[in-house]
Amino acid sequence: MGIVDQGAGMKINDVKKITDYNHLNLFSVQYKDRADKDKEWIFASRSNPANPLEQDGRSADAVVIVPYHKNEEKLVLIKEFRVVLGDYQYGFPAGLVDKGESVEEAGKRELFEETGLTMTRIINQSPAVFSSSGMTDESLCLMFVECEGIPSNQYNEASEDIEIIMVSRAMAVGIIHDKRLKFDVKTWIILNSFAAGGVL
Repeated sequence: MGIVDQGAGMKINDVKKITDYNHLNLFSVQYKDRADKDKEWIFASRSNPANPLEQDGRSADAVVIVPYHKNEEKLVLIKEFRVVLGDYQYGFPAGLVDKGESVEEAGKRELFEETGLTMTRIINQSPAVFSSSGMTDESLCLMFVECEGIPSNQYNEASEDIEIIMVSRAMAVGIIHDKRLKFDVKTWIILNSFAAGGVL
């Protein structure tokens, strides 16, 4: 594959795909560090191209929805079993953006599938951002929304174990300081902000 010169003394020499699965694969990157030493980095990617580092203007792989139930004046969290942790994690509804689907469409669909709630308004949304670039190039869009309806997990898939939790500002204060709980990093940051100011 083509050499990607990163400047500032770092240079990507080669990228090889080392697994072949549908939604996630491992890649090996051969590169030179600033001391001109050969190094290898293994990372995971959801990208289809043989060399994910050659992508330009990429869109988000996934969407994370931060739902505010306007009538209840509460944030909507989910407590979901995560196989990698072997435990439950507190987070926000999220999922992959399907082929041919916009980020907004994916956000509306995932919110309903995971919580039974209906998106009524998009308050704000981020561009494609990265949350763990030491391990993966997966990008996501954070979508802050208002929603309505009665929470339900009846639309969850068999592979999903989700409890829906409506969180007031007062509850958020207690939750973020409970060291027994496991959090997605984005969720803890947003909850901390919500607890401090009561707004998104």
